[in-house]
Amino acid sequence: MHQSIEVDEKIFQDAVKFYGTVFNLPPLASKIYSYLLFDYEKAGITFDEFVEVLSASKSSVSTSISLLLNAQLIIDHNKMDERKRYFFINDEYKKIRFEKIVQKMEDELKLLDDLNNFKKNHDNQYNERIEAYKALLHKNIENIQESLNKL
Repeated sequence: MHQSIEVDEKIFQDAVKFYGTVFNLPPLASKIYSYLLFDYEKAGITFDEFVEVLSASKSSVSTSISLLLNAQLIIDHNKMDERKRYFFINDEYKKIRFEKIVQKMEDELKLLDDLNNFKKNHDNQYNERIEAYKALLHKNIENIQESLNKL
C-alpha cells in the first residue's frame, strides 16, 4: 500500500466516527475527509491514492469526493504540469460552518418574533422564557461573530 502521508490508525478511526456524525457523512466520505486531516504538509492527496489506501471502488470514491466538494468540506487543485487533481481540507470551512450556524440562529430569532407578533394571548411566564431564549441566541451570535473575525 503506497501512502504519501503518515496516519495514526486510532486517531483516524476516531475522526471517521466524529466527522461522520458532525457533518452527517456516509462512511467513505468521512474516511476521505479524515484521511485529508493527516496531510499536514498540504501536499494534496490524489484520487488514485484514495482508491488504493481506502480500498474503495473508483465510482464510490468519485461520489464521495463530489459530496465533499459540494459541501465545501474539501477543495481541489491541479498542479501546473499535471492532469491529476489534488484534494485538500478546505480551511475556510470552519468559517463557513459557523456562518451557517449564525444564519440559522438569526432565522430562528425572526421566526420567534413573527410567532410572537401573531399570538393573540400574552402569557407573561411564556414571554419571559422566550425573551431569555432570544437573549441566549443574540449572545451566541455575537460571540461567534467576534470569533469569526479572528479566524
